[in-house]
Formats: sequence, structure tokens, C-alpha cells
Amino acid sequence: MRLIGCTVLLSVLLPAMSTPLEEWQRATSIYNFSATDIDGNVVSLEKYRGNVVIITNVFTQLHAKYAERGLSILAFPSNQFGNQEPGNETQIRQFADTFQARFDMFSKIEVNGQNAHPLWKWLKEQPNGKGLFGNSIKWNFTKFLINREGQVVKRYGPLDDPSVRTKSLFILAKT
Repeated sequence: MRLIGCTVLLSVLLPAMSTPLEEWQRATSIYNFSATDIDGNVVSLEKYRGNVVIITNVFTQLHAKYAERGLSILAFPSNQFGNQEPGNETQIRQFADTFQARFDMFSKIEVNGQNAHPLWKWLKEQPNGKGLFGNSIKWNFTKFLINREGQVVKRYGPLDDPSVRTKSLFILAKT
């Protein structure tokens, strides 16, 4: 009976152990990723090396306050939440311009599911990027705070107190 149990266990474990990792699973920081910006250009996130970064699926007002201290905001619109981003890239850009958005915007992506952008898959699997009640992004306004080495420092949900985010940002921006 033990031999059958070991055989069953090995038949389950061996295929799982030999499954090749996807490229995003081998990444060690955000600098291993590229993304298409809102104008259709492929941008290596290496561009942000040395900056404190907030990666979000909606735009934010924090950029103006902290840009001079090395903060970069990377906004990735997603329409996976109640059809809140139904427009195309041009419409999204025009909407952001009405708020004088001055941060880097990327093309619309999926942040959850099989077709999620590899960067977002990676962010959600990092020790400090895991979510409450599972790793999926629950709603717009989720943000990932990234340190100057490209590592996830903290994940903030849509209901997290903005003053806590600001305090974390202030501490990172000083380093």
C-alpha cells in the first residue's frame, strides 16, 4: 500500500516540478519587464531604475508632490472593474489630460486572470505584493509601492488609508 501511495505522490509531484517557469516567474525585479505605453511604444521598466515607483491601474495625484524626489507613477488602465475604463488609449489619454496627469501611462491591460500582463502577475506573487483574501486585484485603485531596487515594498488596496501610503512614500523618497 505504501508503494502505491508513493507512486501516486510522485506521479503528481514530478510533472509539477518539471513544468517550465514562465518568463514572468523568473523575474527578479520590475526592471525585467517591458510594457507598451499609451502611445504604443514598448518601454523597458529599466528606465525607472533608481526611482521609487507606484504601479497602479488608475491615475493618481501623488506624482506632482513627489516627482522631484524621484517618484515615478506608472498607470496601467484596466477595464476589468465594472466597465470603468471602456475607452481606447486615445480616450483614456484625453480623460487623464483633463486632470493634468503628468506621469507615465501605459496601454490598457488585464490585471487579473490568464491574460493578465506579466508584470501584474509578478507583482501579485511577490511576498509584499500578496492581497487580502487572495492575490487578485479586487477593484481599481490598487497600488504597488516599489523601492529603488525594483522590489515590491507594499501593496495598497482601494480602501487603505491614503495617509499610510503617503508616510511610506515619504520614507522611501528620503532614502
